[in-house]
Amino acid sequence: MAFKIKRGDTVLVISGKSKGLTGKVLKIIPKKNRAIVEGANLVKKHVKRGPEGPGTIREIEAPIHISNLKLICPKCGKPTRVGFTFVEGEKKRMCKKCKQPID
Repeated sequence: MAFKIKRGDTVLVISGKSKGLTGKVLKIIPKKNRAIVEGANLVKKHVKRGPEGPGTIREIEAPIHISNLKLICPKCGKPTRVGFTFVEGEKKRMCKKCKQPID
């Protein structure tokens, strides 16, 4: 099954501790149905000291399940569900609100 969200899309987090935040999708993890969104679902990671420098505590983005994300349509600017349509013989993603192809 094709994912309705791709790397580089702007999405809205609709559930969880980062609810209401928008950000760009940095990475998709297809085997776990998850995505990493810029600035959302931040967790603290303890980094051990090494030759680069002392140990620190860093904040990194943790993966979020795809079902907790909504695509923000580049045409109408609203969070929307995504459908598929055929345009000139090619399968394209489509905004369910404004009915325009996304790609």
